[in-house]
Amino acid sequence: MTCKSTFLNRCDRFSGELSGAFADLGTFLPLVLGLIALNHFSPQGIFMGFGVFALFTAFYYRRPIPVQPMKVIAALVIAQGLTPGMLQASGMMMGIILLLLAFSGAISWLAKQLSPAISIGIQLAIGLQLIWMGGQMMGETWFIGITAFAILFVSRFLPMRYLAMPLVLASGMLWQFTSGIAPSFNLNVDTSWQLSWPSIHEWTSAAGLLVLPQLALTLTNAVIATTAIAKDKFPGDTVNGQENFTPKRLATSSGLMNLILAPFGATAMCHGAGGLAVQHHFGARTWIAPTIFGSTCLLIALTWGEGIASMLSLIPLAVLGSLLAIAGLQLAWSKRFIDGRPFCIFVILSTAAICLLVNTAAGLAAGFILETARRQWRVFSDLRS
Repeated sequence: MTCKSTFLNRCDRFSGELSGAFADLGTFLPLVLGLIALNHFSPQGIFMGFGVFALFTAFYYRRPIPVQPMKVIAALVIAQGLTPGMLQASGMMMGIILLLLAFSGAISWLAKQLSPAISIGIQLAIGLQLIWMGGQMMGETWFIGITAFAILFVSRFLPMRYLAMPLVLASGMLWQFTSGIAPSFNLNVDTSWQLSWPSIHEWTSAAGLLVLPQLALTLTNAVIATTAIAKDKFPGDTVNGQENFTPKRLATSSGLMNLILAPFGATAMCHGAGGLAVQHHFGARTWIAPTIFGSTCLLIALTWGEGIASMLSLIPLAVLGSLLAIAGLQLAWSKRFIDGRPFCIFVILSTAAICLLVNTAAGLAAGFILETARRQWRVFSDLRS
């Protein structure tokens, strides 16, 4: 191999890490910017939390395991105008619960009860929800959103696909800057770092309003489904002779970071199956991607001001929607739709339907019942024969 080809290969790999590092912005930015713009939460605390968590993830896994806001908690806080104390309390409670589940062995037991079909069904439901949310955001400026989505989708078939993400973001920001159209959101430029401690009322309210609705999604998507996708993307990955990706390890990293960082103003955070799928799609393969993302978040936290706020507000909502839709598409699709057995596909579709019509916990229960019934029928059939 010549020096030139080696250099080009290294550049290609780094461009993949760089593109993959920011591939999950469609999930990350709308919720984070919503907390800052609509709820006036401390941008320093929120970006600091993501920065530290991402750098810890780079060291802990040595792979591009994503760091995302806990979607249910962030969405409810934004929609209902809840307090920073409730957000902090929910993060710390989720941290404690995840650590208890990890070290008691409960999370490992739960993961063993779930067949791949149940996990794929949950991923399908979450992916469709992300596509729907992304479509709504793309409707803000439909021609920008559809164009961005088309470029990102087609790029997967091109040799230079890793350049599509920065190209779409840069083009969207340039369009926003030159169009004369007001940005979709305005960010709080207050440079004070808001530190507080939740009151008793905020603890109790957060437990019922935020933690319970979030828990089922975190266990399925952020822990179990992310474990399954990570094993698929990086088969045989080990750390000191032990499996790198297990439900216990993912629950431990999320629990520990939430418990430590929430008191400093960080939002509730977790890993995510959709984020891993889209980061891998755009070229992230090693610890470099989360290191780039984490360092960028820390830099934003340390230098927050009017300049950074104005720059972030230049990202069109329609472009964020296209990123979110691509993440949903990557998460929703599985090769089991092609090579799966009929009952397997039935479990996938049934689990996804209940998740969408009721909630994730109900979908999980429905899939578990179907799989249990299938196993019992197989035992009964074997006894008859």
